Amino acid sequence: MEIRRVSITDIEKVKRIGERTFLETFSSGNSKENMNAYLEKEFSMETLKGELLDENSEFYFVELESQVVGYLKINFGKSQTEIKDDNALEIERIYVLRTFYGKGVGQLLFGKAMEIAKDRDVEYVWLGVWEHNPRAIRFYQKNGFSAFGKHIFKLGNDDQTDVLMKLELN
Repeated sequence: MEIRRVSITDIEKVKRIGERTFLETFSSGNSKENMNAYLEKEFSMETLKGELLDENSEFYFVELESQVVGYLKINFGKSQTEIKDDNALEIERIYVLRTFYGKGVGQLLFGKAMEIAKDRDVEYVWLGVWEHNPRAIRFYQKNGFSAFGKHIFKLGNDDQTDVLMKLELN
């Protein structure tokens, strides 16, 4: 498996992996209407183009034999979704194809995020994770994160609660 930084020329691949992994992860606990509304907005070509061209956001793919099996999106400074602290890195997304769960893809992407956080000398890494995603919560706890708050995540017309988690680096 190899990690590589995503460029604007990968926009179609980002759209495909983003939609597929989001559906695999969250469709069982949410209505089809809310899922479709979220995907149409967050994975539109216009939205993705803006994110891929944002100098304070970075995407990375994990590829196995030229197939994208997972991806990472991180944000810095004003591009963070909530805190917007120049001394922090936000992990906005670590998503992996379901068939690759338990095969180290998520850990590989997490490792890349931590490598970048250390290179940028940030004080902490933070993220939001859906309160009804115990697998992800356990993953982040295993990697040293602890809960520090909550925020609302809008999925279509459904207000959902994300647990905010943080890992202090210094």
